[in-house]
Amino acid sequence: MTSFEGTRRLLSGLEQIVLGQDVMVRQMAVTLLAGGHALVEGVPGTAKTLAVRALAGGLGLAFGRVQFTPDLMPSDLVGVNILDESGRRFEYRAGPVFTDLLLADEINRAPPKTQAALLEAMEERQVTVDGETRPLPAAFTVFATQNPVEYEGTYPLPEAQVDRFTMKIVAGYPPEEAERQILDRYDAGFRADDERTYALGEHVSREELLEARSAVDRLHMDERVRRYVTRIIRATRDEPAFTLGASPRAGVALYQAAKAHAFLEGRDFVVPEDVKALSFPVLRHRVVLAPEAEVEGRSSDDELAVLLKRIEAPK
Repeated sequence: MTSFEGTRRLLSGLEQIVLGQDVMVRQMAVTLLAGGHALVEGVPGTAKTLAVRALAGGLGLAFGRVQFTPDLMPSDLVGVNILDESGRRFEYRAGPVFTDLLLADEINRAPPKTQAALLEAMEERQVTVDGETRPLPAAFTVFATQNPVEYEGTYPLPEAQVDRFTMKIVAGYPPEEAERQILDRYDAGFRADDERTYALGEHVSREELLEARSAVDRLHMDERVRRYVTRIIRATRDEPAFTLGASPRAGVALYQAAKAHAFLEGRDFVVPEDVKALSFPVLRHRVVLAPEAEVEGRSSDDELAVLLKRIEAPK
């Protein structure tokens, strides 16, 4: 089985488990293939945790979950050196960050110092404790969730932290038919907290995942499409509706995400539609709306849609 066939089979299986959230599931798969991290925003109960658990299960990867709270310390994430009385030496006890897929649940409930503890892990896939650097697994990926409606007791993510997320995925409510099917699945014995009921079938191996990532890296993106990516990024900085535009890192993220999207579509080259499709999740959290746009009830996605219509795509 090729890495593409395995990835497509996994995606199809996930869509059968996480009903009515095909866009969220696909964007999570893009994040994983692009070697990035994702911020998942949605009200409670929209299958954010289920999607990450099912993704980890389908890949046979180690899954870790950390509930972020105001009293969570950086050492609770990355680990700590503890004195071993018997051996009279310090012994390192690894934190939950040492996993393949890490679910950082309600990340904005932890103070900035703890949020920042993830920066090195997300950017360099390593952590440094007491001057010693330790590598994280090659497949290490962070899916962080936040609730868009509860602001009491939360800490806004620093811009440096937000920019590390390849995408911001929005999880909305599923359509009515999907909600009916969810109840039918539960009536048949499915349980979101019991992976034995997922019925994902054969796992996609870690090796197949890494092979798929290599295949994504090798995908061809024509120079005209690369210039299209650059024009979009630079246009966000000149857009009056934004007080802050996207960074050069955003251009790299859009480049990688568009290639991963093309891979999922079964192509070995990127087309402008791949770039357009990923512009919203890659850029919506990297731009800051002007106050007047917010007052008028416009969103980042609204302004990005206007911007993309104005920029001519290569033929």
